Amino acid sequence: MAVEQTRARILDAAESLFFTDGIAITGVDRVAEVAGVSVVTLYAHMGSKDGLLAEVLQRRLDGWQAVWQEQVDAVADPRARVLAVFPALTAYRGRSSTAQWCAFLATASERSASPASGSDRAADLVAADTTGLVERLRELAVEADPSRVDEIVDTVLLLYNGALASLLRGHPADPADTAREVARAALGWDGPTG
Repeated sequence: MAVEQTRARILDAAESLFFTDGIAITGVDRVAEVAGVSVVTLYAHMGSKDGLLAEVLQRRLDGWQAVWQEQVDAVADPRARVLAVFPALTAYRGRSSTAQWCAFLATASERSASPASGSDRAADLVAADTTGLVERLRELAVEADPSRVDEIVDTVLLLYNGALASLLRGHPADPADTAREVARAALGWDGPTG
């Protein structure tokens, strides 16, 4: 149990620092200090700063996917299932760290898309998040209106990314609620959608 608790403290500290202060500027010594462990312990658990970042991203990806699925499962209307990505964003942010915005967009903005050498698990996870988002929206859009799949996915994705950008800018209200209503209007989905 102590190993799991130590690992969780390291991941919590890294997540908070990476996505509040920045990945590049945050050193492992600072993460270790905030986690209350030695740098040696941090490396023993994570292997490297890149390994630490990848573990943080994997944990966030798993958590995000679970929350999104909960929101999809909570509604029956196929249109509401598409729009569930927006309340999922709000719910996920309520359960996760105080990071300013999307960890995957933050990682993509700070790191090269193509690593200079070898495998880059963090880049792979950023790609997996993007691919998973688009594929899941496409599946849900097929259920909602098979004749408009591309339009639905493009509209929802644009507004989802806009909501994330609004979070970075410190939008005072919940931009996910606004994005959901704009998506509903843009797609002409009048009436209740969950």
